[in-house]
Amino acid sequence: MSTTPYAGQILGEFVAASRWEAISPALRHEATRSILNHIGCALGVAQDPAVTTALAVMRQTAGAPVATVFGQSVKLDAMSAAFVNCIAGNLLDYDDTHLQTVIHPSAPVAPAALALAEQRGFSGAQVLHAFLLGAEVECRIGNAVSPGHYARGWHITSTCGGFGSAVAAAKLLGLTAGQTWHAIGIAASQSAGLVENLPSAAKNVGMGNAARNGMLAALFAQQGYQAAPAAIEGPLGWARAMGDAPDVAQITAGLGSRWEIARNTYKPYPAGIVFHAVIDACLALRAQLGVAPEAIASVEVAGDQLLQDRGDRVVRNERDARVSIHHSAALGFVRGRAGVADFELPAVADAALAAFRAKVVARLDTSLPRGAATVTARLLDGREATLTVTAPVGSIDNPMSDAALEAKFLDNAGLGGFAARAPAMLRAAWGLEAAPDVTSLMATLA
Repeated sequence: MSTTPYAGQILGEFVAASRWEAISPALRHEATRSILNHIGCALGVAQDPAVTTALAVMRQTAGAPVATVFGQSVKLDAMSAAFVNCIAGNLLDYDDTHLQTVIHPSAPVAPAALALAEQRGFSGAQVLHAFLLGAEVECRIGNAVSPGHYARGWHITSTCGGFGSAVAAAKLLGLTAGQTWHAIGIAASQSAGLVENLPSAAKNVGMGNAARNGMLAALFAQQGYQAAPAAIEGPLGWARAMGDAPDVAQITAGLGSRWEIARNTYKPYPAGIVFHAVIDACLALRAQLGVAPEAIASVEVAGDQLLQDRGDRVVRNERDARVSIHHSAALGFVRGRAGVADFELPAVADAALAAFRAKVVARLDTSLPRGAATVTARLLDGREATLTVTAPVGSIDNPMSDAALEAKFLDNAGLGGFAARAPAMLRAAWGLEAAPDVTSLMATLA
């Protein structure tokens, strides 16, 4: 009989034993940046029909109103609020990204931690600690099944996000190592979300469930519910059912010394992370060439397999636009910008952008790392120019500063109609670590 500890067992022990005092100032700051960015993204779409519809549906069955829905005039029960806030934070694909897995770490984890803290009076530091642990586990489990998990059609933020939410809730609730292990196993049985559904609102449901179901798993574990010891890596466990044999070392090696969440990145553009290099390259080539879009005969965009799989698509709606090689290139050359409005339906229907999208072709280049792109523009007069971007703005090697994140937050708050209150929101978010509870922060967001 093997004496090797189970992955969930090791994670449970790590989470239960973790102490805030041992968390470095840099990691604490990164947790605050992540939550601030998540809230800003959610505020920007507060009035979007996808968010207001989710709110209307959840209100029909919600329990006691104890947790704030960002940018709304109502509270819901903690799980329902987490569901809606997760959808809002991720709706535009403008949220943070762990590039190796393409997981959006904050969207499933931060709403669960904030909702539970508001309901039960946990401090800001406790929220940040729980968030760090949840996001870390989420990304590590994602590493163990990447890239096969995503390639099989599983939407990895929805599937792994439930583990992150469960761990964050387990830490806040003070679960033991064994209970946390069971919470992770229970979350495994609720993991779902399909890549095929990404261009539709079904994606939102998968995302919302990740935040809600993780919290539910922790609450069941608190009351004594148990899961199989090898719920993640067992012969009939989560990882093998939803992918190839897991690399368990990716889950457990270096826990507490090597932090995956320290590799979190933030987006200057509301599009899939692998399209940022495309946009950066096209913007730079536009400036370099100094010609009208009509003078460009064709554009070739080369990148890795993920860029091709995600982005070589017909653009029919705003969801397609946010994960389109062709639309990203068109924005760079035609509009010279890539803001929120540039990925919405009027932009999809814009004749100039549609005409330019038809000039763009995608090509696989296996020599390029994930997140990089090479763009070649060929002009009608026979000239051509090529540029490779390996470190787009917002990446680990070219990160967004605190000031840039603040500007993004203010812009999103303005889009949602909260410009006047945005400075107070920012102050409350930056002050989360010292806050005795989350009451002040949530009051600014209501």
